[in-house]
Amino acid sequence: MPRNTVKPGTPHDFTVKVTIDRHPVRFFVHKRPHVDFFLDVVSQWYDLVVFTASMEIYGAAVADKLDNGRNILRRRFYRQHCTPDYGSYTKDLTAICNDLNRIFIIDNSPAAYRCFPHNAIPIKSWFSDPTDVALLSLLPMLDALRFTNDVRSVLSRNLHLHGLW
Repeated sequence: MPRNTVKPGTPHDFTVKVTIDRHPVRFFVHKRPHVDFFLDVVSQWYDLVVFTASMEIYGAAVADKLDNGRNILRRRFYRQHCTPDYGSYTKDLTAICNDLNRIFIIDNSPAAYRCFPHNAIPIKSWFSDPTDVALLSLLPMLDALRFTNDVRSVLSRNLHLHGLW
């Protein structure tokens, strides 16, 4: 079954211009559907933290565009805050806070949360599918998690889902 993708010629949402190793590079970025709405809603419930395995020069530019002056993505961690591990990058959630009962990570890479599977919410990778609703699908669970004393008591029940993505 073919994967839905953005049709050629569909305008990108924004451009990120950075210099990497003294070479100017332009990235044409398409935002995952509903990301602005998702950030607006979830930022009312939680303090959001960007934790990406991307290089800071790129990750910061993308986060600035997603934040769009709303001041909701203030705390940020980049590749230098990750641990190289088996050809990928692992994210140490204790860098954000030592109290793991209120922290969760939404990530498409199980390797990123390898050390914290009980704090993880897996999400499918996005490859420009304009019909994607993955972020909207997370909203009911994220709303409910606000009312638990320890997110791990809920998220640990879904460990079987991590391998599906």
